[in-house]
Amino acid sequence: MTPRLRYDTTAKVFHWLIVALLLMQYAIGWLMPDIHRGMTPGAGMIFHISFGITILVIIVLRLVWRLTHPVAPESTLPPWQRLSSGLVHWTLYILVLATTLTGWLFASFRGWSISFFYLFPLPMLASDNAAASKAIDGLHQVAEWTLLVFVGVHVLAAFAHAVVYRDRVMQRMLPG
Repeated sequence: MTPRLRYDTTAKVFHWLIVALLLMQYAIGWLMPDIHRGMTPGAGMIFHISFGITILVIIVLRLVWRLTHPVAPESTLPPWQRLSSGLVHWTLYILVLATTLTGWLFASFRGWSISFFYLFPLPMLASDNAAASKAIDGLHQVAEWTLLVFVGVHVLAAFAHAVVYRDRVMQRMLPG
């Protein structure tokens, strides 16, 4: 399969949909009350987990799309930029997967019954286990902060290409 030079509409929709969902997800996560022993999930947690599952499905679809519809690295980039770009993008995939899965595991280990946007129950990935819940919560927090840092690096690099280098690399993912 020959890699394309530009991202197609499907790849762009997946990218920007994940951006929008992650923005909503972080906002919900920061506005939710702290979780304490014996708490049951309220609307904030139901929506947070539901958006997380939505992000998980979309990132898996995006990953499959990327693997089956490869895009060649920008040929004008120096080798170190091509390498770092690939590393950052693959790290972002891993971190989104890790963040969403640890969130789902956290809810599972808490023994919560969660529905997907109040429409149908979500399967739990594990049974009630307080010690595992605490450990997974720590991993979830590390994953979410690490993801935020890598998103920041990604955004700064995109702006550097648009403003400093003016090499039109960012145009490959912009709508249109």
